[in-house]
Amino acid sequence: MATDLAADPVRDWADSGIASLTGRVDGPPLLPPGHAATVARELSASIRVTSSGAVEVDGAALLSERAAFTGHRRAGAVSAGGACRLLPTVDGWAAVSCARPDDPLLLGALIEAEIPDDPWPAVAGWLVEHTGAELAERAEMLGIAAGPVAPSPAALPAPAAPRPVDGLLVVDFSALWAGPLCAHLLGLAGARVVKVETPSRPDGARRGNPDFYRLLHSGHESVVLDPHDGRQRRELAELVAAADIVIEASRPRALAGFGLDAREAVDEGTTWISITAHGRASHRVGFGDDIAASAGLIAYDADGPVFVGDAIADPLTGLTAAALAMSAPAGGGGMLWDIPMSGVVAATLDRPASIAQPAVREGGRWVLQAASGTVPVAEPRRREICGEAPESGRDTTRVLAELGIRS
Repeated sequence: MATDLAADPVRDWADSGIASLTGRVDGPPLLPPGHAATVARELSASIRVTSSGAVEVDGAALLSERAAFTGHRRAGAVSAGGACRLLPTVDGWAAVSCARPDDPLLLGALIEAEIPDDPWPAVAGWLVEHTGAELAERAEMLGIAAGPVAPSPAALPAPAAPRPVDGLLVVDFSALWAGPLCAHLLGLAGARVVKVETPSRPDGARRGNPDFYRLLHSGHESVVLDPHDGRQRRELAELVAAADIVIEASRPRALAGFGLDAREAVDEGTTWISITAHGRASHRVGFGDDIAASAGLIAYDADGPVFVGDAIADPLTGLTAAALAMSAPAGGGGMLWDIPMSGVVAATLDRPASIAQPAVREGGRWVLQAASGTVPVAEPRRREICGEAPESGRDTTRVLAELGIRS
């Protein structure tokens, strides 16, 4: 999607709530680089038009919405959620996440040493003696969400012809934030959204903020199927075959291991949304904070880099994915959308980050200087929650029966 050059990125960043989440704990909010907030606002405008006004959201505000539920605030070189760090390497900076239960063990394998309860001093000590390239190679091999801050040019995928999704069946295999936000927006546009989990891998966001989970999943249906059971594996394949849109937010080998073939589904006319950290051809993993930082979306003050927002790669990718899902090739047919979160972020950056403009106090509030004058720095804000999110597996029998999959 082309960016409106007449837009005011400073105003969009300030209005979005992201500037308030960018900076050090005891310092002023900082102006992030690039125009991700403007892109997000344009994406939501496109979605609004395609849905004939059914989806009325401010894409820029969605970028910081989770923090309005969790209370996360700017924390400098520590991510707002606390699970990621910006740390120096021999030749620059790197973002390293420690968000999963197994991550301390994996970080120990990274540095080839036993990790204590607080892993960060040992990891930081290893990084200052190694290059970003060494980190990237070892992180990919070990499945660690980490990488050097290494911006590279990228372009946002261009949507095909707009199409309404009212009444379409969306089968959502995604978890956490990016994919569920995509599914949420499609649901607001009138699609029927069926969330699919396996018994051993429920959505980790169920353990997060319950109100934010409700916001993204209210009105959806929940199906749990075990791909290791022969009958349920066949039902899973039939569910995918019935879908108009499939949302996948994992490395392709995960669903391929369940016997699901994205290319085959696309050949049958399905729109397949594939959200990955760095593209379907990459084996790297990542979360919203380390992906955004490694793509170059960080701000600098005199003391070094700080995180921009809260896992901003997630909502930006979710908006992008929804806009793409609400389009189809001229004449119909299936489409495989390869959506790397790192590429989505990188496409919003037009120059290397430099020392950021700090907000200043004016009349008891923080403001940034924009082309049109001073702009108040907004706090993250939340939308009203309408409805309840389904318990895991609540609708399995009914959904499969309605679709003629299970008698």
